[in-house]
Amino acid sequence: MLVPICGQHNRKKEWKPTVFAYSEDGISIQVPNVYAWVCPEDGEASFTPETADELIVTLREFVEAAKRAKARRSQLTEYIVAVG
Repeated sequence: MLVPICGQHNRKKEWKPTVFAYSEDGISIQVPNVYAWVCPEDGEASFTPETADELIVTLREFVEAAKRAKARRSQLTEYIVAVG
């Protein structure tokens, strides 16, 4: 397997779980334990195309649900969802 090199630090990246974080319109989403190539120097993650595609679909669903909750002024402002 070819291990990618961090262009900024010129170090081999490590395949390990990381947190994917996204913010939009006051809505913050964090997805823990997503495997990616991570720079050991600064933690910058590179996701595989398949993972990126799945994250995009999932984020769209979460952002839309959060916007609906925000529009109805829900008192529920933080959610933890796990699929096992």
